[in-house]
Amino acid sequence: MFEKLKGKTIRWGIIGCGDVTEVKSGPAFQKIAGSELVAVMRRNGAKAQDYAQRHGVPKWYDQAQDLIKDPEVDAVYIATPPDSHAAYTLAVAAAGKPVYVEKPMALNFAQCQQMVEACEKAQVPLFVAYYRRRLPAFLKVKELVDSGAIGDIRLVNIRLYHPPQQNLDPDHLPWRVQPHIAGGGLFHDLASHQLDYLDYLLGPISSASGQTANQAGLYPAEDVVTAQFRFGNGILGTGVWCFTVNAAQFTDTTEIIGSQGRITFPSFAQEPVRLHTAAGTQEFMLPPPAHVQQPFIQTIIEELSGAGTCPSTGQTAARTAWVMDQITGR
Repeated sequence: MFEKLKGKTIRWGIIGCGDVTEVKSGPAFQKIAGSELVAVMRRNGAKAQDYAQRHGVPKWYDQAQDLIKDPEVDAVYIATPPDSHAAYTLAVAAAGKPVYVEKPMALNFAQCQQMVEACEKAQVPLFVAYYRRRLPAFLKVKELVDSGAIGDIRLVNIRLYHPPQQNLDPDHLPWRVQPHIAGGGLFHDLASHQLDYLDYLLGPISSASGQTANQAGLYPAEDVVTAQFRFGNGILGTGVWCFTVNAAQFTDTTEIIGSQGRITFPSFAQEPVRLHTAAGTQEFMLPPPAHVQQPFIQTIIEELSGAGTCPSTGQTAARTAWVMDQITGR
């Protein structure tokens, strides 16, 4: 527990108030009891000011250090691309403030370790935005697994096939497919959610390996990845991610196979969780809330105020980064 904030309203600052903060996360800091969004920062001051005005935030900055040292900011949410996560985390930790950082946690496992060590040295908490751990559909999957609905777990299979983004300009590529900014490609961005959730559900993963390729040549990052991995409890897993298929081949399925049945569910698509047993198939349609990070941010607020525990920490997120490095050979 972070004693300095126990029982207090947590006053938040956001570094990088871009698209992810518009609906997914930003409004949650203002909607949760015991939380308040008091400052935002973006290098483009006009955009920071616009965000602050539209969202009713009293302060805006165009320099991160100004937000970090603001005495009215108790904790900082880092919502920039992954290439700046480590530097900003170290700066926030040095200021003695809790850190909530977007996923992927950093460019690689080594950077994640630096972030964890800096926060441990400063004695501040480090949380990472693997918010699927608290979404209704994913909690349902955990309930089914934990209750023994499909017996003893044997293996897990992940399949994620996406069509490529249309009209990609090689001179102005999205940051998510530029490895020096994202740490990899869409595998790094999307599979990190899936592997983190499996760490929470069945993990941790103790070994992993894989193959990567760039088949379509649309951008410098890999566009297809295959993997095999083993959990510490002996469960085996495989995964295939491809981001250059025809739209008709879109697939988003994780399959957990047990001794008495199986569970299938999507990671990103709006499809039901399905329980398949000898008795038949049951479907559970559990849509996410309007602000998908809100249930997870609620757990951070509870931990900082001394009323609960957040399910995702820097240590668990670093494990996911290690697995991704093992799969891609980075």
